[in-house]
Amino acid sequence: MNIDTEHLHYWMMAIRNSSDPMRTMDAFYRGQIKSKEWLVHRLEHWIKEPAEIEIYGGWVGVLASLLFQSRVPIKKITSIDIDKECEATALMMNKQEEIEGRFSAVTADMCTYNSTADVAINTSCEHLTQQQYDQWLSQLPKDCLVVLQSNNYDIPEHVRWHKSFDEFKDTCGIHFLWGGELQTQLYTRYMIIGRK
Repeated sequence: MNIDTEHLHYWMMAIRNSSDPMRTMDAFYRGQIKSKEWLVHRLEHWIKEPAEIEIYGGWVGVLASLLFQSRVPIKKITSIDIDKECEATALMMNKQEEIEGRFSAVTADMCTYNSTADVAINTSCEHLTQQQYDQWLSQLPKDCLVVLQSNNYDIPEHVRWHKSFDEFKDTCGIHFLWGGELQTQLYTRYMIIGRK
């Protein structure tokens, strides 16, 4: 995957214009970028037709931007995050695609969002209780492709981290298609791709 200078320009604008530039830069930590890059490379093998993609816990829009610069065929990406500070930053991060009508950012609770996704991505599974996760999963369209990431990083904001990949897999409640682990400097990232 190559990052083009036009997208890089919007990344810098998004950081500069955000309400908390240092917090926005957290999205660019090595482990964060490596985890997203891993997801993008895996999705290139699973999505063959242009898809409506919803990213839950989309944060400041970095994953969406990486997807737009990949070989994944995309109709549109919607980034959903409960933090209202993320919306404007995500829109700037993906300004080119927003202008084209291919990107939107929404401030909403993922557990009650009315999904119409072909592909639902949730890289924030460790931030959800099992009850919240089950509620989120229940509102996804039948047969949609589901991409999940979690980790074994035990910090206070991670309310449902997992000690192992198998433990994570047991809590997902989807038809398993593929899974793997990625070692980062601070934690092991788990990823599962499946169908609802």
